[in-house]
Amino acid sequence: MTTQNLKKAGHLDVVREISLLIRSHYGLIWLKSDDRPRMESLLRYVSETLNLPLFVWKPSEGLRQIDLGQAIYGTKDILVALEQVRAYTQPALYCFHGTGQFMEDRAIRARFIDVIAGLSSTEAALICTGGEASIPDASRPCSAAVTIPGPGSDDFRALIKAICRDLRNRTDARIDLTGRTMNVLLRNLQGLTLIEAEKILTKAIVEDGKLDERDIELVLKEKRAIVERTGLLEFIPAGHGFSDIADLVNLKTWLAKRKGIIADPEGAAKFGLPFPKGILLLGVPGSGKSLCAKAVAMEWGLPLLRMDPARLYNKYIGESEKNYRRAMDTAEKLAPVVLWIDEIEKAFPPGDSEDSGVSQRVLGSFLTWMQERKGDVFVTATANDIDRLPPEFLRKGRFDEIFFVDLPARDVRSEIFRIHLEARGHDPERIDLDQLAEATASFTGAEIEQVVVSALYTAFSGEACLNTDLLVSEVHKTRPLSVTRAEYIQALREWAAERTVPAQ
Repeated sequence: MTTQNLKKAGHLDVVREISLLIRSHYGLIWLKSDDRPRMESLLRYVSETLNLPLFVWKPSEGLRQIDLGQAIYGTKDILVALEQVRAYTQPALYCFHGTGQFMEDRAIRARFIDVIAGLSSTEAALICTGGEASIPDASRPCSAAVTIPGPGSDDFRALIKAICRDLRNRTDARIDLTGRTMNVLLRNLQGLTLIEAEKILTKAIVEDGKLDERDIELVLKEKRAIVERTGLLEFIPAGHGFSDIADLVNLKTWLAKRKGIIADPEGAAKFGLPFPKGILLLGVPGSGKSLCAKAVAMEWGLPLLRMDPARLYNKYIGESEKNYRRAMDTAEKLAPVVLWIDEIEKAFPPGDSEDSGVSQRVLGSFLTWMQERKGDVFVTATANDIDRLPPEFLRKGRFDEIFFVDLPARDVRSEIFRIHLEARGHDPERIDLDQLAEATASFTGAEIEQVVVSALYTAFSGEACLNTDLLVSEVHKTRPLSVTRAEYIQALREWAAERTVPAQ
């Protein structure tokens, strides 16, 4: 990326911030990004602006001045490289890539602290890179972290044109995308570095000589690979849409009004509309909240990530908080996405003396991210137990709306039977759906599904056809949650009446 493109990409504010920190004698500046070529282009511009030489250190190469000859002998060893920085008498910028892995070594950390202290008395700086800042505690007063924005739509649009222009010298490369599908492609490229995007797009065009709607899947595959590498979030394949969910008219209408923002984010931004933050679905267990969460991603055409708290909590001090930050950073990097947190009350249990306050620190970090996140991440959270739900989640601004999902009404129960029978290859017209709907008063959607499944087992084992009598028989064998936990459901309804919006 040239300095001219850097200006066009709108990163001059970041350049000014880094330049100001250097002139203010900050000895260490941590650039929070993993896009090394992009950061080096940015630092080239900073070094030109301040008229300072730029040195770059990589574990595989050592320390060398940018664009000048080979690396200094022996500086693949980070201790030797740091000693060179300390011994250099002229002000300069020293960019060290991949240093986070070395900060656990006491000798290396001590050398970093000495170098940073020496640089903080001059207009020179040690600049480290990586997605997560690893700043020694002793150096924090003279250190700062700067988040580097990733490539935007204009960057990717220019990249596509450049790739096609270069490939036309060898093949008849063309772009076969409408305005809408181009926006979808650009949106799904978000979170990739320019180098990652260039490899994917070049492969897509070389395969058949064109870039079209089918190539969007290549981008999604790359994003799935990123998720798998972190091991902190789970990528959920596309599933059912809202056509497979009965009722919930208010929720569906609310989501439909915001679907246009997903299709045309630039137009929405010009109109003054921000990307929606998310929704919290409260309700009776088995009422279809999790299915709704997954349907949002399907309807909006966005990747679905699931956060499993069990993967994030760690017995070592500080690791749980670090895992949560990495998970949120990954979600933002892959934006736009839907982030699904099932039974969110279990993800952030009340802190007590046994966990040394880890739960409360993790909750604080998550709430701050919910309020201040910049990436287009739509959080879809579900909750069953309001007594265990942190009250902070109910404050306006955390979620766009809080919906209550109640037990299905009579006509909705009939539709649920229809959906589950058709999904299993059985004709609902041969079943008395009205009789079943009447018999399943106060059943949840999950309980109705289980009635269908149990009746199918009975019919299959007896080599009989599925009929209304078999289904009614299974209904009478079921003790629904509305009976076994009647007081709980009534209390939940009373609590939700004044605090939530009905999803039905």
